[in-house]
Amino acid sequence: MADIIQSFSNLWLTTGLYNITTGQCLMILICLFILWLGIVKQFEPLLLIPIGFGGLLSNIPVAGIAALSVSTVDPSGVVSTAFGGFLGQVYGFGIESGLFPLLIFMGVGAMTDFGPLIANPRTALLGAAAQFGIFFTVFGALMLGNFIPDLTFSVKEAASIGIIGGADGPTAIFLTSKLAPELLGAIAVAAYSYMALVPIIQPPIMKLLTTEKERKIEMKQLRHVSKREKILFPLVVLLLCVLLIPDATPLIGMLMFGNLIKECGVADRLSKTAQNELINIVTILLGLAVGSKLASEKFLQFKTIAIVILGLAAFCVGTASGVILAKIMNIFSKNKINPLIGSAGVSAVPMAARVSNKVGQEYNPSNFLLMHAMGPNVAGVIGSAVVAGILLAMLGK
Repeated sequence: MADIIQSFSNLWLTTGLYNITTGQCLMILICLFILWLGIVKQFEPLLLIPIGFGGLLSNIPVAGIAALSVSTVDPSGVVSTAFGGFLGQVYGFGIESGLFPLLIFMGVGAMTDFGPLIANPRTALLGAAAQFGIFFTVFGALMLGNFIPDLTFSVKEAASIGIIGGADGPTAIFLTSKLAPELLGAIAVAAYSYMALVPIIQPPIMKLLTTEKERKIEMKQLRHVSKREKILFPLVVLLLCVLLIPDATPLIGMLMFGNLIKECGVADRLSKTAQNELINIVTILLGLAVGSKLASEKFLQFKTIAIVILGLAAFCVGTASGVILAKIMNIFSKNKINPLIGSAGVSAVPMAARVSNKVGQEYNPSNFLLMHAMGPNVAGVIGSAVVAGILLAMLGK
C-alpha cells in the first residue's frame, strides 16, 4: 500500500498542476490572447497562430519542449550533444543559423510584384524614409542606459533592437543572429508581433499626421511595366548590392532570386514552390520557433519588456517618417502623393499597403491606393535589408 501511495505521490510531483508557475499562467493567457487575435480578429493569422501556439507549448511545465540542444566537450576531446525539445531543435536549426529568414525572403520575392515601384520610382524615397525609425531607436537604446543603468545596451544590441522598426521579421532575425544572438528571442517576438499588429498600430498615426483633405487625394493610374523591366530589375538591384553593400547580399540575393524565377516566366514550378509549399512550411516552423521564446522564464524579464517597448517606438517612428516625407514631397510635386501610402514604407508586405488603402477608402470610397502603396512597401523590404547590411558591415566584423 505504501508503494502505491508513493507512486501516486511521485506522479503528482510530475504534473503540470504541481509545477506550473505564476509566470507560466500569465504567459499562457497572453498566448491565448495572441491566438484570439489571429483566429477571431484575423490579424496576420499565418503568423500569430503558430507564434501563439508555440508560446503555449513552451509554457507547459516539465515538458521542456522549448529547451535548446547543448553540446559539451570532455577533457579527451569527445563531443557529446544533449538534444533539446522539439521547438528548441527547430529554433537552433532555422533561426539561430539564420536559414529561415533567407528562405522566407526567397518566398517573399516570388510573391512580390516590383511593378509599382518601377512605375513610380520616387516612392522608393518613402520606403527609405521609413527606415529612419531604425536609426532613431538605435540611438534611443544607447541613450537609455544613461537614465536606467539596468537597461544598458551595447552598440550591437542597440542595432539589433532598432531593426525591429523596419517591421521585417526575417531581417530582424538575420541581423540579430549575427550581432546579438542573446537577444534573438525577444527581438524575434517583437518584430513578428508588430508585423501582425500593423492594422492596429498604424491607422492612429496616419490619421494624426494627415488632414482629411490629404487622405482624399487620388493618385493617377500607374503606367504599364514591361516584362523586360521586371526581369532586369532584380538583376540590377542585386549587382548594385554586390558592388555597394556586400553584407546585404544574403537577404537581397534571396529576395531577388525569388522575384527572378517569378518574372522570367520559364521557371513556374520553382516559383510556385517558393510561393506556396516552401514558404508555408518555413512559416509554420518559424512561427512555432519564435513562439517558443515566449517561455515565461525568458520573456518576463525587465530587459525583454524594454526591447518590446523600444521596438514599438521604432515601428511608430518609421510609420510617421514615411507619412511626413510624403507630405514634404507634395510641397515640391505637381502630381500629389497621398501621404497615407508613406506609412507603407515599413516592410510588412502586403499588410501595410492594405492598411493604407483601407484608411484611404474610409474618406474617399473611390480612392484605390493599394498598388500605389505597394511601391513604398516593397521599397521598404529592400531598404530594411540594405540597412541590415550596413549595420552588419559596420558592427559585425
